[in-house]
Amino acid sequence: MEALELALVLLAVVLVSSVITQLVPKVSAPLVQIVLGIALALLAPQQIDITLDPELFMVLFVAPLLYDEAKNADKAALWRYRGPVLGLAIGLVVLTVLAMGYAVHVALPLIPLACAFALGAALSPTDPIAVASLSETAEIPKRSSSILKAESLLNDASGIVSFQFAVALGMTGAFSLADATQDFVFSFIGGLVLGALMGYLGNLLVRLVRRTGLENTTFHVLFEVLVPFIIYLVAEFFHVSGIIAVVAGGLVNVISPRESNPSVSRMNIVSTSVWRVISFGLNGVVFVLLGTQLPQAMAHTWEDVTINNGYLLLVILALTAVLLVVRFLWILITSRLKAHRKTKQGASGCPSLRDDLYESLVMTLSGAKGTISLAVMFNLPNMFPQRELLIFLACGVIVVTLLIATFIVPVIAPSKTPKKSADAQKKEQEAAIDILRGVIEELAAHQTPETRYATQLVITSYNDRISRIKSSGSIQDEAENKLHLKCLEWERERTKQLVDAGDFSPAVGYRNLVRLDSVESLLCHRAGNRTFSGLLVRIRSVARKGIGALIQSLPDALVADRLLERRNLQLACAQYVISKLQKMLASPEIDVPAEVAGTLLVEYQRAARSLTSDSPSITMLTNLAAKSTDIERFALQLELEQIQKFYEDGIISRTFARRMRENVNLMQLDIGDTI
Repeated sequence: MEALELALVLLAVVLVSSVITQLVPKVSAPLVQIVLGIALALLAPQQIDITLDPELFMVLFVAPLLYDEAKNADKAALWRYRGPVLGLAIGLVVLTVLAMGYAVHVALPLIPLACAFALGAALSPTDPIAVASLSETAEIPKRSSSILKAESLLNDASGIVSFQFAVALGMTGAFSLADATQDFVFSFIGGLVLGALMGYLGNLLVRLVRRTGLENTTFHVLFEVLVPFIIYLVAEFFHVSGIIAVVAGGLVNVISPRESNPSVSRMNIVSTSVWRVISFGLNGVVFVLLGTQLPQAMAHTWEDVTINNGYLLLVILALTAVLLVVRFLWILITSRLKAHRKTKQGASGCPSLRDDLYESLVMTLSGAKGTISLAVMFNLPNMFPQRELLIFLACGVIVVTLLIATFIVPVIAPSKTPKKSADAQKKEQEAAIDILRGVIEELAAHQTPETRYATQLVITSYNDRISRIKSSGSIQDEAENKLHLKCLEWERERTKQLVDAGDFSPAVGYRNLVRLDSVESLLCHRAGNRTFSGLLVRIRSVARKGIGALIQSLPDALVADRLLERRNLQLACAQYVISKLQKMLASPEIDVPAEVAGTLLVEYQRAARSLTSDSPSITMLTNLAAKSTDIERFALQLELEQIQKFYEDGIISRTFARRMRENVNLMQLDIGDTI
């Protein structure tokens, strides 16, 4: 029960971090989650002590995270930059393990060399989340960004394999270069082959199920979620690298069908959403766990009198410097060697030394450490020599690299967002509003007396969507008050007609005019109208109120009949305005935004319904809900047609059209499509 409560608390903290990162976008999510984890540990009534089986931790956290990274990797960029990527993922990892291992052992001789190698291996992978978030705040060259993303995938696998060998060496103390090389080759190649094979077997299974007609989105997504766990466990059973196998299975990614149709599109949307939640949740839990363990690790290490605390902080900074220097030199030297080779071959357009220095510096500082490094450090056996000290050092280096990537890289490579992006965003918002307005107009034109109430509900939802777009884009709507005042004029017009025709008494007519003047006065005040016409409106309102008060003072014995008469007059006025608004929406020359007219139409129709009907029955509500669902499906189909029309007319881009179609597909799922 305690484990369940702790899991729920961790997820709640991750949820809070997602809100904070939206409020403070310049601070990376890992840093926020670490701080929240520390706060949780300090505020907890008792010490949060987390002990997970190392194998369970690897399969629960590392396997799905690596699979998701591999699945979403840019395979074309991975192949295009295979030389630099393999150099960073293998050569730099080995160099980092050696350099960090010897540096740690020299700085802190009480840490055995094999254990220091384990720390170096854990700190060799880069964090893909940090790399992805940098693109939003820094202007990283496209080539560098592609290499960083591909590197963060492959060096995870090589770093973890190196870590596992270092841990085995640290626990046993025995090491044979020949045996280690043989085990590494068998583990690496075996994991690669097994992962690819299991990926294709999964594809075969999905095809067989699809041929029977039993496969749907639920089956597909759940099966895809299970794939990394199955691959990892099977690989470990055959004593090959489960990490390499998971990465191979993700790179193959043969689970998703290759054909393109609406059902596959919905399937991919749901799959992407599920994996996004899983990835964010697992990454967040790992960083929050780091925060909860930092006070304990710091207290244990901080209270160790054999090591000076100030010296420990200097060691963390020195290890970070070693890590960055080794990375910078590797990137710069390999880049210059490639440029020299191209120059000898007579190629043109080779980067200058200055360009290489700048690119190497950006790529070096962007290589922050994160989730995988934390996960493998938590994976250290409890009996591992100097475990608490190693975790303390790893946490310190990870935090420093995250701070550098978050605050220093955007200064070195500031984001150069073009001014036209704001204009493009505004155009997209306006296009989205026009698309939704077109749907409202079509719905209003197709409604019948039987579907009127259900259509009102759907139109209201579309008006709400338009309001949200306007709110996010700060798009002001000046026509709303103007049309509302026009509706009040129509009500006055109808009131005078009915009173002059003798259908209603003058007392009831003037009472209704007083009500309309009160509403008009409120609208003018809300709009901040200080013009001369606004002043005349308020003067007229006060005068009519006075006349109405005189008429109301006249004797009237039939109070109930007068109330019923007032109700009928308001109903007649509402029906008159409804007919006017419906004609306006049906007119091709409508001069006001459709959502404004639609909103007022719904308001008046609701008012008319409340004036004519009693409380609805359960059966009526059920029928209304069913009709609303049908009309909502029809509206979403109209929206898809509008999106296609705008795309064909060149008003919106292909990317924006695809994004809007995906949103519609998700809403189609929400209203009852089978998933």
